[in-house]
Amino acid sequence: MAILGQIRNRPWLLMGMIALALLAFLVNPESIDKVFGKNPDVLGKVNGDKITREEYNDQLFVLQQQAEQQGQPKSGLEEQAWQILVQSKLVKQQFEKMGLEMTEELFWNQIQYDQMFAQNQQLFDEKGNFKVQELKKEVETLKSTNPEGYNQWMKTRKSIEYRIMARQLFANVSTGITSGKKEVEELMKQRDQLADIDFVKVDYASYLQKNKIKVTTEDLQNYISKHPVMFKTEPSRNLGLVLFPSTPSAADEAAVQKEITNLFSGTGDASGSNENFQNTKNDSLFVMANSDMPYNSQYAPMNQMPQFLQGKLEAASVGQTFGPYKEQNLFVLSKLLGKKPSDSTLSKHILISYKGGERSTATRTKEQAKKIADSLMVLIKTNPAKFAEGLKLSDEPNAVERNGSVGWTTPESQFAPGYLNFLANNAKGSTGLAETEFGYHIINVEDKKAGSMGYKVAHIVKVIKPSDATEAIVDKNARRFIQQVQGKSYNDFVNIAKKANYKFSNASSAKRFDGQLQGLGTDKDAEIITWAFDKKRSKGDTEFFTVEGTGDKIVAYLNGKQEKGLADPESVRSQIETIVMNQLAAKQIVAKIGANPNLDQVAKTFATTKQSAQVNILNPSVAGAMEPKVAGAAFGVKKGKVSNAIEGGTGVYVLLKKNETINKQPGDAKQFAESITQRNQGMFGQSWLKSLQDNADIEDYRIEIWSKVGTQQ
Repeated sequence: MAILGQIRNRPWLLMGMIALALLAFLVNPESIDKVFGKNPDVLGKVNGDKITREEYNDQLFVLQQQAEQQGQPKSGLEEQAWQILVQSKLVKQQFEKMGLEMTEELFWNQIQYDQMFAQNQQLFDEKGNFKVQELKKEVETLKSTNPEGYNQWMKTRKSIEYRIMARQLFANVSTGITSGKKEVEELMKQRDQLADIDFVKVDYASYLQKNKIKVTTEDLQNYISKHPVMFKTEPSRNLGLVLFPSTPSAADEAAVQKEITNLFSGTGDASGSNENFQNTKNDSLFVMANSDMPYNSQYAPMNQMPQFLQGKLEAASVGQTFGPYKEQNLFVLSKLLGKKPSDSTLSKHILISYKGGERSTATRTKEQAKKIADSLMVLIKTNPAKFAEGLKLSDEPNAVERNGSVGWTTPESQFAPGYLNFLANNAKGSTGLAETEFGYHIINVEDKKAGSMGYKVAHIVKVIKPSDATEAIVDKNARRFIQQVQGKSYNDFVNIAKKANYKFSNASSAKRFDGQLQGLGTDKDAEIITWAFDKKRSKGDTEFFTVEGTGDKIVAYLNGKQEKGLADPESVRSQIETIVMNQLAAKQIVAKIGANPNLDQVAKTFATTKQSAQVNILNPSVAGAMEPKVAGAAFGVKKGKVSNAIEGGTGVYVLLKKNETINKQPGDAKQFAESITQRNQGMFGQSWLKSLQDNADIEDYRIEIWSKVGTQQ
């Protein structure tokens, strides 16, 4: 299927503000009844609109598929999936409130503008028209021939619908965002007004160097109470974590180096033979028998070679060996087996696919496909002009329009190996038959040109791994540490870890569905989070974890439990301590300045200097620091008057207004209004969506359901 095939070639579902995907969730619905009166298949509600477990699973699965295609970790996507669903529900609700409806006509009219389709030129004809009828036909065929593929399409369609609704919704609402005449006049006035001032600044950082201020938990709490919207929080846990990495010792490294040196020039294996990497008669078998990584027979360009070999292979002779050398946690031996130019080849082909072939929608058998391909091959060999007619039978999308061309390729191109092998072994003008996982290809080599040099190199690789003895020491240290800290305070936990130079980190606000822990980042993170959120857990509990595959050990300490509400002050100390400290310093400074300040006296009292500046309200920079309050005060006091102390962002200011001038900027009111409107419209989408989410009635049952069931599979 041409168009659907193109979709599958791209990342399965592109990320956007409203995407859709999910993992296969965890609870077996048949194993439990109701949880606190809630259906375990309903994970939450957004303004009363249910988020079902099936929706969540679909969303997480898509995100995981996308992460896998992009080479990213598949774990830790649960919260992202949840947020996408919440936003999708909010968009749909607003869409319907406006009286809009997602009809079939709207869907098919708007699909060409979706991020999944808009940038793929193969989905548009030569006139730029989207191939909507072809896509509809492919969907119908999929429905009748491939139920699993059709089910995937319907999940994809749902995410596309959400994005279409978001686009339509934002377009309709943002159209009403304009700039009024009075607003524009005032903003232009503020843009053009300048105030010349003298000022004295008492810098917070300088003041705090001489006057130490301790920020208490109460100080943090007072700040949070004044800014509750900023500190709304979901349930979280404060965790102390100590990692005991299972890393190779110097002795381990020396042992691996001795082993690979023996493979290089000594007795290469335990059989007692005299074969080694330098004298072996069969390089591929020797590599396969002795290397921790498989043999690769492909030619590769210099930039894909290990750093150690770059600059050495150009002048090397075939058969020359290199090493042992170290690359990160590996010892490597290398032997040059061949070198040749990496030709670029221009080719075209006719594809005859069969049922079961990669991305094939054909119904013919493999035997039938081979028979058709052989017949075509005979016909084209007899009369090469028949190649063009044969394109009508090709199963490649748009084969006739593109004359079957696949463009220029090199041996490194992401093509089927069978296709590339044919190109490598046949000269310009050749036509022949090749088989790949896609079917049978009748290939014509149209042109060839020499490229950069390619190198075929055999590598014997030995991974430097910790020995059993090293792992035993790591395990012993970790178990001794957890015995030392059991029943101790969190300060004791931290101090003992730091005194022993263990790798300590503090995940101060770990949420249930974060997936990964700040400062850790192992495959055990999700299990540690699950442990911390267990209802049986109490502050002061400790636990021991082993990371599978690496042998690393982790000791976790539960230092605090934050339930839904305002953030615990200590959990956000690192975020707001400096702000609160500056505010406390500002109060002290203002008190020392007093009423009716004098610039010279303030400068003398705080051992600073008097400065001059020109300030503007729309660009409130004062001597390099953005200080809106200072700029506002500059226009709030009369000429020749001194302001009261002003608590700025970087210090406390006292200013004297000397003059006020107008510097008229180019451009008329209409142009200025248009620029302001465009800026506001551009900022609208995300801001509005955040506002909807902040004010929505969002019920999240996930923790409740998982806690009841006890596992997350």
